[in-house]
Amino acid sequence: MQKINLTLYFCVLCADSLSPPVNVTVREVRARFAVVTWDIPDGDNVIGFAITQQKKDVRMLRFIQEVNTTTRSCALWDLEEETDYIVHVQSISMSGMSPHSEPLRFRTPKDTDTQASKSKDEVTMEEVGQATQLRAGELIIIVVVLIMWAGVIALFCRQYDIIKDNEPNNNKDKAKNSSECSTPEHPTGGLLRSKV
Repeated sequence: MQKINLTLYFCVLCADSLSPPVNVTVREVRARFAVVTWDIPDGDNVIGFAITQQKKDVRMLRFIQEVNTTTRSCALWDLEEETDYIVHVQSISMSGMSPHSEPLRFRTPKDTDTQASKSKDEVTMEEVGQATQLRAGELIIIVVVLIMWAGVIALFCRQYDIIKDNEPNNNKDKAKNSSECSTPEHPTGGLLRSKV
């Protein structure tokens, strides 16, 4: 029993020797997302990070953890506009997690504030996604319309072939009937013949 306690105590000591991330900042704060960046103190053998995100005055937490990465930033999505958030970052090493970084507080702007503050040439990630979805939707509509036109043309050709096949038979019958009746009768009952 003592051995387990000593081992647990040793692991806690190892994890505490890892320094928390420094220079934790928020960039690109938008109404619905933000990017958190940080630095790792020199000498720390870090294999990942963990981020705790919390709305101010709300007990609900969001925990993001990434391992096997050297990334020093993380995008926070699905944020609410005009909301205060508190973020802590922890480093992860083979021996455990570092203490939390200093709390970082930021507020998301109103959605209209974000749109008004960007320049004409600036494109947001959301707009790029919408343009891609719009193009995909347009492509689907174009393909469906082309398939429908191909079907209409195929049906027309089929019907045209049926009509065309029936027409020569009707023309031959009409030709026979018209040749039989082509010699005019004389009003007196005889046939009118031409003199040669």
